[in-house]
Amino acid sequence: MNKYYDRYINYKTQIDERLFNFIEEEHPKSLYEPLKYILSGGGKRIRPMILIFCCEAIGGTIEDSIDAAVAIEILHNFTLVHDDIMDNADTRRGRATIHNKWDLNIAILAGDELIGLAYKSLLMTNSPNIGEIARVFTNGIIEVCEGQSYDKEFESRESVSVSEYLMMIRKKTSKLLETCAAVGAYIGNGSPEQVENLMNYAKNLGLAFQIQDDLLDITADENAFGKKIGGDIVEGKKTYLLLKANEVVTGESEKKLISEIIENTRDRDISAQAIQKIKEIYSDYNVIDSAANEVKNYTLKADSYLDELDNSDAKEMLKWFSKMLLSRNF
Repeated sequence: MNKYYDRYINYKTQIDERLFNFIEEEHPKSLYEPLKYILSGGGKRIRPMILIFCCEAIGGTIEDSIDAAVAIEILHNFTLVHDDIMDNADTRRGRATIHNKWDLNIAILAGDELIGLAYKSLLMTNSPNIGEIARVFTNGIIEVCEGQSYDKEFESRESVSVSEYLMMIRKKTSKLLETCAAVGAYIGNGSPEQVENLMNYAKNLGLAFQIQDDLLDITADENAFGKKIGGDIVEGKKTYLLLKANEVVTGESEKKLISEIIENTRDRDISAQAIQKIKEIYSDYNVIDSAANEVKNYTLKADSYLDELDNSDAKEMLKWFSKMLLSRNF
């Protein structure tokens, strides 16, 4: 087995164990049972991995960075709980969402509590740079919330450009990965240049990751993907593919269909046939190829920032991780 994969699994196991055992409190059960449910929900642990790998790239260790890594995963789960409320989602990772399994008030409170728990774990980090780490962490939360606000705003807007979309995903998706990279680099006592290079790596990886998600929503195998294909279209999400199609499609009937979805004038009960038609439009106008090229270009740009690292093993580990994330089919 690939040595980097083995390291990933080893670190993921350690993070999972920390998360599962992080909450010691039992009462009130109406708060702590949902929280334990959230933190036992699994996932790829992408964000804590980036934090740990970036710390190691500077010369730090998992022991130095695991408390911060757990903090970033708890923070990520806060965003998921509140996203699910706003999207009225019934399931997350194949399980009932908090507001669905319990109720809306409990979900809101559990999400709020996760922010406090994230800071609790972050402040267990033993680093002379803890002030800078807390500042970066806090700014990350602010920008992620801004990104989510743009995302919801775009759902009801009739016109959104590709450049506006890229700005939104840089805040909503990339910023948290940037935060992981910066926190990991600060824990490893990185120089300003090292911190900046790793943040640029994470920023571009985040952009590639989100556009890949957009691609998977329309091209993935439904069984592997774990949810209905075309879900973003049904939910009125403005994705890279939809907005790119709006720029390049010229056929009258195709343009009308794309415009109806963007302007939210079409019934949200979109049929499988309509979704298949949209997929055909994306293919005919090379929108899928365009998105795939964007993923490739952002990935290459991300990896280029790693060339400045002295630690060749850490460099290859991060490049392997990029490749693993962007070759996924779920």
